[in-house]
Amino acid sequence: MSEHLLIGLGAIIVLGILAQWLAWRLHLPAILLLLLSGFIAGPVTGILHPDELFGDILFPLVSVSVAIILFEGGLSLRFQEVRKIGGVITSLITVGALVTWVLSSMAASWIVGLPSGPSLLIGAVLVVTGPTVIIPLLRQVRPMGRIGSIVKWEGIVNDPIGAIIAVIVFEVILEGGLKQGMGIVIPAVLKSLFLGGLIGLAGAGAIVLLLRRYLVPDFLQNPVALMMVLIVFLGANHIQTESGLLAVTVMGIALANQKFVSIRHILEFKENLRVLLIASLFVILSARLPISEMALDSVSNWIFVIVLIVLVRPLSVFIATFRSKISLNEKLFVAWMAPRGIVAAAVTSVFVLRLSEAGYVQFEPLVPLIFQVIVGTVAVYGLTAGPVARKLKLSKPNPQGVLFAGAHVWAREMAKALSDLGFQVAMVDSNWSNVTTARNLGLRGYYGSILSEDVLNELQLDGIGRLVALTPNDEVNSLAALHFVDIFGRGDVYQIPGGATAKNEKRKELPMHLRGRYLFAKDATYAALTNRFQRGAIVKRTSITEEFNLERLRSRYGDSVIPLFLVTESGSLQLFSMESKLTPKPGDTVISIVDPVEEE
Repeated sequence: MSEHLLIGLGAIIVLGILAQWLAWRLHLPAILLLLLSGFIAGPVTGILHPDELFGDILFPLVSVSVAIILFEGGLSLRFQEVRKIGGVITSLITVGALVTWVLSSMAASWIVGLPSGPSLLIGAVLVVTGPTVIIPLLRQVRPMGRIGSIVKWEGIVNDPIGAIIAVIVFEVILEGGLKQGMGIVIPAVLKSLFLGGLIGLAGAGAIVLLLRRYLVPDFLQNPVALMMVLIVFLGANHIQTESGLLAVTVMGIALANQKFVSIRHILEFKENLRVLLIASLFVILSARLPISEMALDSVSNWIFVIVLIVLVRPLSVFIATFRSKISLNEKLFVAWMAPRGIVAAAVTSVFVLRLSEAGYVQFEPLVPLIFQVIVGTVAVYGLTAGPVARKLKLSKPNPQGVLFAGAHVWAREMAKALSDLGFQVAMVDSNWSNVTTARNLGLRGYYGSILSEDVLNELQLDGIGRLVALTPNDEVNSLAALHFVDIFGRGDVYQIPGGATAKNEKRKELPMHLRGRYLFAKDATYAALTNRFQRGAIVKRTSITEEFNLERLRSRYGDSVIPLFLVTESGSLQLFSMESKLTPKPGDTVISIVDPVEEE
């Protein structure tokens, strides 16, 4: 029995992580492969049986996992993002949620043929749009401007709202009807909103107090934060049923927007935990669905999914944003972004189980139906969100541009060379003169520290896909690289090599996990490059031909040539680094540093 349990747990983790890695490699929505893995491991091959494996703790485990996921989602919501779009988000999570509930319920009744109770419950659950799917999709699509913030806020805040609406329907059904249930439900909902918000704020305040007074050692800060999430979730649910999801979301938002302590380490830990939880939960929940009950051949079910995508979602968005100032293209993109994820699956599974135990067997078809909705919406939105965003001119494919930390003279020359070739360039510097000069050259310049949260919020990263840190401070370069790892990925954050701090001192290299990738060449330090440019070195652009390759470039201008960037014939930008061995081909362009004497 213990060996069977061990194999089952191992299979869930291995399948979940492997599916996410394959999705990253193949540029596919991860949830599609997670669902497929669960189907194959469960109903197809019979290797995995979640109900036997976990028994009665299955759904409590799912509920706790969803709470952690929503808390992590709340940590990504910043009030600075909603200064100009707060009205749009409020309309989407109120008017939009109500329209979605009504239209989805009507569609479930008319198209699928569900009774009124199941129709209202599935409509309430479908208010949830799913941050577990939306956040990875936004990371893949990288929409420009404010539209990403709108979709992210709606997706995360809608989860507890959808759960509360589902609780209303659930309680009404158990009480035997609308008239009998509303007297209980309305006070319960108000209690959920008030207590859930209050308990969430109290949990956030407790974490801030503990960290600010250094009452918790560093190695225990992440476990203590996780403990507080569980206390808040379970405490809120104990006081008022299903208010825990709202409480942990409020707790995450409050922590993300306080200014008293840094929570970056907590956010990193929760992001890693979220990946593991999402992977495991989707495999578990899809593995417990018998194929015979999936009704994959049901035409009415698939018509229902199509109606949700092409009718219900666009109507709810356009009604909610009727008087808003966002553009038509932005409305169209929001209308084409409503995938359902793990929260919808978990909430439906939990409520249907409770209703089945109470004798309401007519609700059992909701579980396979919600999984069909998840598969359909994730497939459609996941495969088309990128092309749609680009068609609406809200995203750029494979952003090639560069964000420069430092806007001094030779950084500006590098940036100008890239800008002249059509690449997006942005420069950040705490020296106002450097920023002004960059702007006079037609480059986007931002005044402030590259490590400042304010600069990060002001940056427009449209078309930019990598960081190049060129400041004279090695520590700032390393911190900047770490600061932007979450945005660009570890493979696309670069910094110049550090120099020795004393005349005869050997340079000490930082370990890889504490810095970005070293640029250009071993001796291309800030001091060395500054010295060369003071002597008149320039940034030169060279076209590579059959007769004139990189070796000929070096033989013509000397060994002091430092290749910086390689622009391929197809328009792709690559950076020369200490560990990369780039070989330019005919048709490519090399941007390099050459000395003035050699140039003559």
